[in-house]
Amino acid sequence: MQLRTVAISLLCIFLFASQAAFGLDRKLDLAVQQIDRTYIIDATVDVPVTVGIAWDVLTDFDHMTSILGNLNTSKVLSRNGNIWQVKQEGIARYGPLSYSFESVREIRLEPKTRIVSKSLSGTVARMNSLTEVIPRDQGVQIRYHAEMLTGSMLARMFGLPFVRHEVEEQLQRMAEEMTKRVP
Repeated sequence: MQLRTVAISLLCIFLFASQAAFGLDRKLDLAVQQIDRTYIIDATVDVPVTVGIAWDVLTDFDHMTSILGNLNTSKVLSRNGNIWQVKQEGIARYGPLSYSFESVREIRLEPKTRIVSKSLSGTVARMNSLTEVIPRDQGVQIRYHAEMLTGSMLARMFGLPFVRHEVEEQLQRMAEEMTKRVP
C-alpha cells in the first residue's frame, strides 16, 4: 500500500509508539486528514532516546526490512553527500486485504535535525514528507509531516481509518526500534 511507502519515507517515517504499547513515558499525537485524494499527516512523539539513536533508526534504510515488517526490500541506491536515493518494496495489509507497493525517493538529510523526502517513482502518485528530530530534556521529540496523493484503491475505499492505521503502525515499530537501541 502506498501509505506504507509514505510512512517509511517517512518516514521514515516515522518512529513512535503509544504509552500503552510499550509502557514508556512517551506521547504520540497523530492527525490525518483527507482533502480530495490527498492525505495530510501530522505526528509528534516524544521518545526517551538520544538524538543519535533516533537519527540512526530514521536513516537506517539498508536495514529497514528488519524494523518494518511490511518491507521486502529497502536499500540505498545512491549517496551524493546528504542526498540519497532509496528504493523500498513491500506489502501493506489492512485486515484481510493487502496491497503491494514500491517507491524510489529522494532523501535530503540535514544531519541529526531534518529529513526531507519526496517520491521520484512508485505506487504513490505523489509523496512529500518532513521529519524533524528535536532535542528535549528527557530525550527527543520527532515531528513528522507528510502529504500523499494516493492512487490506491484500498486507501480510497477505506480512507482515513486505513491511512491512520498504517501510519500508527509504522510509528510504533520505529519507536520500538529506537528504544531497543538504548545501551
